[in-house]
Amino acid sequence: MVVWTSAWLHGAAASDDVIDAVRTWSEVNQIHAADEETALRRELPGPRDSGAGLALLLASIRRADGDAGELVLPVAGDARGLDGSTEFSKNAMRRGEAAVFPTAGLAVVPERVAEGILRWTVHEVSESPAREHTPVGEAEHGMSSAMREAASTLTELDVSHSRPGVRTEIAANVASRPQPSWPEGVPQRCLRVLQRATEVEAILRVATEDAPGGAVSASADRARGQALRPLFAAVRTARRAAVGEMVRTLAHSADKPH
Repeated sequence: MVVWTSAWLHGAAASDDVIDAVRTWSEVNQIHAADEETALRRELPGPRDSGAGLALLLASIRRADGDAGELVLPVAGDARGLDGSTEFSKNAMRRGEAAVFPTAGLAVVPERVAEGILRWTVHEVSESPAREHTPVGEAEHGMSSAMREAASTLTELDVSHSRPGVRTEIAANVASRPQPSWPEGVPQRCLRVLQRATEVEAILRVATEDAPGGAVSASADRARGQALRPLFAAVRTARRAAVGEMVRTLAHSADKPH
């Protein structure tokens, strides 16, 4: 959503391209405003109305002079990109992701409400605090380092073990993720980082679902969680950095004279 909408705002993609790309995550995408006031101001369906298609959201962002989007991946203890104790922040924290369009004063939070149906709730937001820019190379290195450190720590704590079929589980987890298309001209390195983040997340999912994961006590299980926490954070940072670099590249390309 962030990359394709930003591409459209900069003239690097058609609106139909955005709609088709988002269908990778769900065949049906329903747009609703978070409250009646936002619905009225932004010309969107209210929370209890029938949902609109994605084209109405794109039009609302453009009317508000939207420039580019930002990916937000909040979790407890990491609220970067949120705007304080607002309804948007609470909703984004519950869902763990959101697309923010700062210049338009809008943010969108996805929620799967049924099989094949994704609801996008549109919030009005104040100007978010300046985001710290992380170069994609630095984020990629950080993810690799965090993975090595996590593996080493788990081995030292003796709370990791192998089990039959684990590689198959990881591969199936990766394969189950949507495989989106991307606008022309996005950096290949960003795509590689996103793919690597997907693979690392699959490993983390298998590791955390393997309760108690080789831990012989509650304290050892907590130690495992502490060892994996920096890797979860590194994956989120890598994703945000890759998406941010894609958006910057598309904007820069659009600004060049042709």
